[in-house]
Amino acid sequence: MSVDVVARLRAAGCVFAEDEAALLVADGRDTDSLVARRVAGEPLEQVLGWVEFCGLRVLLDPGVFVPRQRTTLLVETAIALGGSRVVDLCCGCGAVGLAVVAGLPGSTLVAAADLDPAAVACARRNGVPALAGDLFDALPGDLRGRVDLLCVNAPYVPTEAIADMPPEARDHEPAIALDGGDDGLDLHRRVAAGARDWLAPGGSLLLETSRRQAPGTLAAVTAGGLAGRVVADEDRGATVVVGTRG
Repeated sequence: MSVDVVARLRAAGCVFAEDEAALLVADGRDTDSLVARRVAGEPLEQVLGWVEFCGLRVLLDPGVFVPRQRTTLLVETAIALGGSRVVDLCCGCGAVGLAVVAGLPGSTLVAAADLDPAAVACARRNGVPALAGDLFDALPGDLRGRVDLLCVNAPYVPTEAIADMPPEARDHEPAIALDGGDDGLDLHRRVAAGARDWLAPGGSLLLETSRRQAPGTLAAVTAGGLAGRVVADEDRGATVVVGTRG
């Protein structure tokens, strides 16, 4: 590992400079170019072109939302619930859907959707059956009433809070993947209002949220006619609201 690479990354504020340097040097492409992109603030995962998520290496293109490790709670919760037909809404690169079906033998990722064309293209490169469109509008009609696990990591950052996010996210991820409206719950309310029609009997909606926003997300889920509960993991700073169709 180049000492110079570590020094450049450390000077740029990279907390895990040694680990990042090892990955960048091992990449095999022009190290100086990769380091320059990282020093300029581009997320490491976008620079490398992949992200490690739930034991999978998922391809990631520049400008596409970087899956957070806290989202592993959503995946684990979905796997524990079980089911055969999985849908990944607001799919980004497709990491959530891929991880759920990888951990749930016999399940199939029957559809995924995102409004961002770059995300859809990236998800398709990962083998995800991704469709471009606005939430349920993108899904094939024959899935209505047949989805066992509806996994959704929708944007939930309040609009005014985006300016306070780290530059890596604020400057290198699309606003459409971050902005959840005035209170951050605009997409949650829309998903929760329509989810019941797409879920099979006993099927579940899983929505990532924050601890502070969980009461609002839960209220939206119950208003949508689902039996709701909150799953949280303080160590990961992760919160998921589950809504199940009776």
